[in-house]
Amino acid sequence: MPNRAKLVVKERNPVASVQEFLKALLKGGHVAAVLVAEHLPMKNAVMPTLVTDPEKLELADPLAPAFPLNAARVLSKLTRKPLDVPIAAVMRPCEIRAFIELVKLKQGTMENVLLIGMDCLGAFGNLDYATYTASGNSVQSTLDFYEARLAGKPAGTTGVDISPACKSCEYPMAAAADLNIGFLGGDMMESLVLSSNTEKGDEFLGKLGLPAGDEPAGRRQTLDALVRERTAYRDKMFEETSQATADVEKLMSYLGNCINCYNCRVACPVCYCKECVFVTDVFDHEPAQYLKWATRRGVLKMPTDTVFYHMTRLAHMSTACIGCGQCSNACPNNIPVMELFRTVAHATQRAFDYTPGMNPADEPPLSTFREMEFSEVTGGKD
Repeated sequence: MPNRAKLVVKERNPVASVQEFLKALLKGGHVAAVLVAEHLPMKNAVMPTLVTDPEKLELADPLAPAFPLNAARVLSKLTRKPLDVPIAAVMRPCEIRAFIELVKLKQGTMENVLLIGMDCLGAFGNLDYATYTASGNSVQSTLDFYEARLAGKPAGTTGVDISPACKSCEYPMAAAADLNIGFLGGDMMESLVLSSNTEKGDEFLGKLGLPAGDEPAGRRQTLDALVRERTAYRDKMFEETSQATADVEKLMSYLGNCINCYNCRVACPVCYCKECVFVTDVFDHEPAQYLKWATRRGVLKMPTDTVFYHMTRLAHMSTACIGCGQCSNACPNNIPVMELFRTVAHATQRAFDYTPGMNPADEPPLSTFREMEFSEVTGGKD
């Protein structure tokens, strides 16, 4: 059973309570820095920031329903070599899952890193978040978002909604986080529950001297209901996407607006190759080759290789896809990339009985030889 502490919420402002908790980590010398989402003072936006001064946390708001990028990439850069001092990273469940995958792929380390997760009710896409907060204070917009969502109401009156990736995410909390900031099943305007999931989390929780907390009586029921709702949306999305990409012609139509900008590759937290084959000479075709293809077919859609690009990415990282939706968030032409990748990734991960980022001890598919794997194909026996 995890150890739990209570974060008392004052003046119905849980954002301020999280800020005080993070300040205590820094002031007590428990960590040297905190990686956390903060409102930018010069623009109505939220971005990951690395904070070492406790007084610079007054704009921190990891609860904000904004998701401009997956911070797993940032934490991977910070930890590509072991740190000499401990840091804390406050991230969404999908960000923590992505970071754990990157650690398995030798793109980071969990040494001297305190992973702090939180219950997640989703986030807006970049443009929708700007619309949602255009007419009000950013922190107040965060509080309004949660009051509405927890009451089962639309997130705002602006006509925007959380992203499809969030609507279809069946993991509203990060099981692998060292500490989790929880509120589902309780009244987050009164208190938050800080739960430890690991020995490292127990150690930090013991140092902070916080009052003991209990799991809200309705937490499990609330979590189960949320997962059912999201799973239903996910399965409907899988069915619609499978039908829309059922053959080559449909897939070409689905990806027809792709301009080979590679934004989806850059935004994807688990697409980690330092050099991508699609930005090498392999796909830098000779001018005469384009004319030959056009002559053979009578017409040639430009740019070329768009479908092949997405198929290659799917083959490369579908086992590690955590469904954060940053690929769709980054697409300039609004191609539903997330829907396609999640649909294929779900089937791939189910075949390997693997859920990326859920357990640091689970080895990624294809990284270890298993003699009896896929015995229905190889003819072997368990």
